[in-house]
Amino acid sequence: EYYLSLLMDRDTSRPVIVASTEGGMDIEEVAENRPEKIIKQLIHPLAGLQPYEVRKLTAALGFKGGAAKEFGKLLKKLYKLFLSLDCDMVEINPLVETNDGQVLALDAKFGFDDNALYRHPEILAYRDTEEEDPREVAASEFDLSYIGLDGNIACLVNGAGLAMATMDAIKFAGGDPANFLDVGGGATKEQVVGAFNIIQSDAKVEAILINIFGGIMDCNVIAEGVVAAVQETGLKLPLIVRLEGNNVTAGRETLSASGLAITGADDLADAAKKAVASV
Repeated sequence: EYYLSLLMDRDTSRPVIVASTEGGMDIEEVAENRPEKIIKQLIHPLAGLQPYEVRKLTAALGFKGGAAKEFGKLLKKLYKLFLSLDCDMVEINPLVETNDGQVLALDAKFGFDDNALYRHPEILAYRDTEEEDPREVAASEFDLSYIGLDGNIACLVNGAGLAMATMDAIKFAGGDPANFLDVGGGATKEQVVGAFNIIQSDAKVEAILINIFGGIMDCNVIAEGVVAAVQETGLKLPLIVRLEGNNVTAGRETLSASGLAITGADDLADAAKKAVASV
């Protein structure tokens, strides 16, 4: 049994083939305990998969004779599929060689680039929302990135890195984040209202922390969205808002003039402390 996968290597921004003779088991465990069993081959994105690279992987895995030819054909087709369907992962585990020299994929997993799915309605047709967290399904309808967690302080942030820093700040202040929620760099009022509805659908949430750094984002757009969301949803939870950056003065004025129970914060640490103290 063998392991075979095609992934995107973040360090080099190139496709990479990862293979091993240790198939049928947890590849992460193999990589940690027996790293010499892991074979990697980077593929040049313009040149594509080259014959010598196919031969190199075939030899490294020990395929010979008819099985070597079968593996070569499979590998070329797999790379073509990886590109044509905008995959970010194709994993075969296990890949097996039968007694009569056939090379077969007994199990496979696929991951697709979300930003390219508009080109592949045939892939979207396989989506089964019944198998997903309903909050994540709702978030996808508003083009929001949402992952539910086990804490009680909800986060609404623009940017994945800032979202991670916000969750760390909450933990450092003694609290537990309830979610990862990234509204992106150009959120609308409708998206903010949608985010509030998703957050409030989580019964564990006892407070909401909004942390916005306006680079591309206009802080006042977020502020208007926050005011509209509180009014439309009838929010009763403590709400802590930290705004900084593009048009922040107007954003703070919008929040202040709303007359709503919104707690401002000077910086991220201050926001995290106030959020933790509110629950």
